[in-house]
This record gives sequence, C-alpha cells and structure tokens, in this order.
Amino acid sequence: MKTLTFLVLLIAASTAAAAAGSKDRCHSGDKAALLAIKAALGNPYHFASWTPDNPCCDWYDVDCDPTTGRVVGLSVFQDANLTGAIPDAIAGLVHLQNLMFHHLPGISGPIPPAIAKLSNLSQLTISNTAVSGPVPSFLAALTKLTLLDLSFNSLTGAIPASLGAIPNLSGIDLSRNRLTGGIPAGFLSKSADQIYLWLSHNNLTGSIPAEFAGANFAHLDLSRNALAGDASGLFGRGKELQYLDLSRNAFSFDLTGVELPEQLDVLDVSHNAIYGGIPAQVANLTNLQLFNVSYNRLFGPVPTGGNMGRFNAYSYQHNKCLCGAPLANACK
Repeated sequence: MKTLTFLVLLIAASTAAAAAGSKDRCHSGDKAALLAIKAALGNPYHFASWTPDNPCCDWYDVDCDPTTGRVVGLSVFQDANLTGAIPDAIAGLVHLQNLMFHHLPGISGPIPPAIAKLSNLSQLTISNTAVSGPVPSFLAALTKLTLLDLSFNSLTGAIPASLGAIPNLSGIDLSRNRLTGGIPAGFLSKSADQIYLWLSHNNLTGSIPAEFAGANFAHLDLSRNALAGDASGLFGRGKELQYLDLSRNAFSFDLTGVELPEQLDVLDVSHNAIYGGIPAQVANLTNLQLFNVSYNRLFGPVPTGGNMGRFNAYSYQHNKCLCGAPLANACK
C-alpha cells in the first residue's frame, strides 16, 4: 500500500512539474515581439503585466499553446486610453491563430501589411476602432482564416474580391464602415460551410451577385446600403437561411411567388420597392420572431393563422394596398 501511495504521489508531482514547466515556457521570439508591440504603443498601462521578468504566457491578453508554449492568441479590447496604429511588430508572432483588437477607439491608421505574415491566423478581429483606409487585398494571403471581423471602423473603398476566395473563410463582418462599390461577383459562393455575411451600414451599390442564389447562407445582412435589383434568388425552400435583413435598400421584385426558407427566424425587407403579395407560407414559419415588410409596394390581404399573431401593424405599415388584421383597413 505504501509503495502504491508513493507511486501516485510521484506521478502527481511529475504531472504538476510538467504543467508548471509548460506554463513557464515563453519563446524568446514571442516575448520580443510582444514587448515591441508594447513599446510601439507607448508602453501604456494596459500592458502593465508585460514585463521581461514574467513569462509571456502569464501576461494579460496573451494566450499560449499549453503544449508548445508558443503565443497563439492576442486579444486586446475595451480600453479608450490605448492610442496609436497597429504595430508592425505583430508580424513576429508567427504562431498566432487568433488576433483581436476590439473596442479600442484610439487605435487608428490603416491595417498594416505585417498582418499578412501571420500565416497561421484563423480568426482576425479589428472592430470598434478608428482604423481607416481600404480593406486590404493582402488579407487574402491568410489562407487559414475562418472568421474576418472588420466591423465598426472607418474603412473606405471597395470590397476586395480576393477575400471571397479564401478557402475556409465562412464568416465576414464588414458592417458599419464607409465601403463603396458593388459586392464582388461570386463572393464567398464557393464556401462549403454555412456562410455568415454582414455588410450593413455601408454605401454599397449595384445588384446582388447571381451566385448568391446558390450559396449556403445561414446569416445575411445587407441592410442600409444602396443595393438594387432582384433579391428573390436568396429565398427558397430547403435553404438553411435563418437570418435575412435586406432593409433600407432599393430592391425591387415580386414577393408573391417567393418560397421562404423554413428555418427563418428573422426576415426584414422593409424600406425597399418590393411588390406583390405576402406569401401565405409565412404563417407556417414556426421559428420566425421578427418579420417586417413595411415601406414597400405590397398589396392584398395579410396572411392569418399560425404565428401571425406575433406581429403587429408596424410590420406592414406604409404598404398602401395591404389589408386585413392587424391593419386598420379591412379587405373588401
């Protein structure tokens, strides 16, 4: 029994020592890159824990691989006192998989080409900052990228078509910038995974790419742009689309014969030039929580039964020829 107890204690001690050793490991190149980032940003208090005498895997905002000890994550967020541009020294974190600069209103300047050297990057978030300039086409070099979030910035210019060709990229958020031009043809349409695309609150023009009709969207937000034309190809029974917001554009198509995806939980097509009738099928969409077709050119009766009791007159207002409850004008 004493021998068994001794062996258990020995194994436990060895495991603890190995874990501690892994935790204490800090690659000299990673530490040097992080200290260079800190210096480039003016050695702010935000990085007070980043000191040479402490292992960099213990530093605030830093995540390391538990086996190799290499820095794989850097998440800097929610500090209004942090100012300056994203440092070029970021390129020294060669094993980085997740990079986040979020809710940092003092971070400005363009997205640096140094980020394109992070070949292992899977998720890139630069959001809620004062970053400006174009959406860089060099981001297409990040072939392992699965999520790109550049929302809530001051980015201008066109959407690079090359972003849509990144093989595993299935989530792009470029909303709330100042982007212009059209959505590139075939953008993200070859993705095998479900696609999450947010382009709202920009100045995009033109029509929806024809390839969008065959894309596997789960979440699509094109609201508050100046897009026009026929968007009916986004609909269809059997599609996995759950969230669709086309509001405040200039889309024009006949809604009458449109077949709605059965999994929809949000559908907002308000403030367009859509005509025809509301498909009766909408009453059978059991997941539907938000439905808004207001400010269009629809006519005929509002569907009844099913889940239609969830939606009040606000969902239908400013369609002169719609009638029936919950609207005040009865159908004749």
